Amino acid sequence: MKILVTGAAGFIGSHFVRELLAGAYPGLGQIEGVTVYDKLTYAGNLENLAATSDDPRYTFVQGDICDGDLLDQVLPGHDVVVNFAAETHVDRSIHGPQDFVVTNVVGTQTVLDACLRNNIARVVHIGTDEVYGSIDEGSWTENEPLLPNSPYSAAKAAAELLVRSYFVTYGLNVSSTRCSNNYGPYQFPEKLIPLFVTNLMDGKKVPLYGDGLNVRDWLHVDDHCRGIALVIEKGAPGEPYNIGGGLELNNRQITEAVLETMGADWSSVQPVEDRKGHDRRYSVDDSKLRALGYEPQHKFADGLAETIQWYKDNEAWWRPLQAKAAIK
Repeated sequence: MKILVTGAAGFIGSHFVRELLAGAYPGLGQIEGVTVYDKLTYAGNLENLAATSDDPRYTFVQGDICDGDLLDQVLPGHDVVVNFAAETHVDRSIHGPQDFVVTNVVGTQTVLDACLRNNIARVVHIGTDEVYGSIDEGSWTENEPLLPNSPYSAAKAAAELLVRSYFVTYGLNVSSTRCSNNYGPYQFPEKLIPLFVTNLMDGKKVPLYGDGLNVRDWLHVDDHCRGIALVIEKGAPGEPYNIGGGLELNNRQITEAVLETMGADWSSVQPVEDRKGHDRRYSVDDSKLRALGYEPQHKFADGLAETIQWYKDNEAWWRPLQAKAAIK
């Protein structure tokens, strides 16, 4: 099997590629080649793939998913395309939504068209639970309406609708995933956990939005990627799949866990004005994927401790990225 992975120099995509080449997903069969296709924007980092660069099955192509001509050059011979490529940071989408529409909507449409032209046998599009909006009680199934509340989630919802249309209209063998909040090593330092960890390492306060009671389901990147591999292998064409971590925590609880693990206290917290359109609670029902055999394997306390230790041990990785993480 030959797989092309867009956006694979980022946090989640690079983990998927590293694990794929390490043989972590036996259900996908023998991996003959993996092509990483990435534009290398501020969040794309080839150091995330340094462990795989000497593997003869690994190929890197620097490219934009909006470049259909380049995709047509690269795609022939691949069996599967996994589309991770996206602008992902909500705060950035509030300050500059156009990039999110171009990459997440036009880029997804360009990838889907290219997969059609090149007769790609299997396509999986990586989405987010943020497309559902906010839920006060209960959990979303995949049948819930998409009610996004930020430019980021709106662009991802538009991409999901395109995915559905390419299955219904053209018969493309495409499925999508909707994951909850990811954490783990190699996450870009603008995101909550690495931002808090690196700030505390530098003796800075950590910014906590509003009252800190916004709830998210937390998912280790390794569990997320195993869920994606399962969707590639067993997912039904045209179907979306929620991927959850099974643990809902509010931002105050996450903050307290990071503080405790790093030996700090609440005096290191700086309350800040709440984010515009800040969704109150996300909660996914991932029983549809669990019926295919999915089950999270990482306990949050262990995963958080290991993640914090990784950032302590890899300052040379994240230190150069701090300037890029600052929103202009």
